[in-house]
Amino acid sequence: MLDLTILMPCLNEEENIALCIEQAHEYLSSEGILGEILVVDNDSIDRSVEIANAHGATVIKEHRRGYGRALRTGLAAAQGDVIIFGDCDSTYDFANLDPIYQPLVENKVDFMTGDRFGGQMEEGAMSWSHKLGVPFLSWCGRVKFGVKIHDWHCGIRGIRKDALQKLNLQTDGMEFATEMIAEASRKGLRIGEVSVPLKRAQNERQEKLRTIRDGFRHLWYILKA
Repeated sequence: MLDLTILMPCLNEEENIALCIEQAHEYLSSEGILGEILVVDNDSIDRSVEIANAHGATVIKEHRRGYGRALRTGLAAAQGDVIIFGDCDSTYDFANLDPIYQPLVENKVDFMTGDRFGGQMEEGAMSWSHKLGVPFLSWCGRVKFGVKIHDWHCGIRGIRKDALQKLNLQTDGMEFATEMIAEASRKGLRIGEVSVPLKRAQNERQEKLRTIRDGFRHLWYILKA
């Protein structure tokens, strides 16, 4: 068993994935952590897989498209006692994972999620539509599930493997982010939240989020859960 799996779902991220993997290697090396870097390729049509392999990541394939589908596949394959997963679009800093990792490895929490609104957001890193939509949907989640998390849709999170095995995660799309917090609450996991930096992507990339569609998917999950 490994100490840590750093998991990255990937869909056409050839411009930024190398930097993310290099940062993850840096973190494992500098902290002396026995770990793996696992990329779940979600049927990319660019050079993402080639680049990930060249930079020493383990790549597995999930041909069924969907953020939740890719993460569920990666979480099932992860070998680490702790799993930290994040978007490989260079908006998160994989070289500085201690704020998420340490509370988990010290068994202070079971599930840790980031808060992009904690004062470390780079100008231009998030669209105005998301700055309005995410707080609203997060409020809906707090009201429905009673979980005092500020940012329900942050793209970098961590969970203990033993805690993950208690969850019944089923969604395939972006609503997976909401489902994970709701399910963690239902199963009585100790949930933590920490402020994380959000940067503008280093290189131009295709936006994966569809604001209206994905927003309604989150809202529908909250309403029907």
